[in-house]
Amino acid sequence: MTIQTAASFPSTEPILRTVGVKKVFGRGDTAVTALKNINLEIARGTMVALKGRSGSGKTTLLNLLAALDQPTEGQVFFNGLEISRLSEKRRSAWRRSQIGLVFQAYGLVPLMSAYENVEFGLRIAEADKKLNKERAERALEWVGMKPRMKHRPPELSGGEQQRVAIARAIAHEPVLLLADEPTAELDSRMGLQVIRVFRDLVERLGMTVVMTTHDPEIMEIVDHVIALEDGHIVIQPNP
Repeated sequence: MTIQTAASFPSTEPILRTVGVKKVFGRGDTAVTALKNINLEIARGTMVALKGRSGSGKTTLLNLLAALDQPTEGQVFFNGLEISRLSEKRRSAWRRSQIGLVFQAYGLVPLMSAYENVEFGLRIAEADKKLNKERAERALEWVGMKPRMKHRPPELSGGEQQRVAIARAIAHEPVLLLADEPTAELDSRMGLQVIRVFRDLVERLGMTVVMTTHDPEIMEIVDHVIALEDGHIVIQPNP
């Protein structure tokens, strides 16, 4: 799959678009509709927050935008490509090259140091091997973890592990960063530092950042807030 950069597309083309998206879990009497009639556009080079109470559908929507799951109905587009209809193999290749993912579960390899976890992420993303050391150390420095980069995850606090996971997600400077509560385990000072890193990546590289959050301070910093309630969008950004 050809690697695309933010500069490869006109600014008027939304990087993400959903059309009539519905997501149902289960069948029959036990079926639960998590999302209904989701139509949105997200402009490239912006920071967008998805907010809503637990069960509102924001994490489900994030998973669909990441092609980690497929909608029951509707379509999801990335730069005009309908990712919701790609095979699992093509979706996996797309994720490796195009996006960075930050989960609430850190997903770090326990026997690897913080540096090795980030560098391993670069290898999975098939980044230029000659630049891996520089990129890994730079990403760790961005999130304030370079002094601890030789430590393994069991030697780090939950907040430190989250920062390593964020460094791994941004080290290859993806076109799109999708993050599920990226600052949940961080204190307010470090949380704002991480958000400033995201803002710098948006402004310097044209990266697009979409995150779920409950933090009102973050909602004041992002470009747009999309609020979900009972699987519906109740506020959406102007593309």
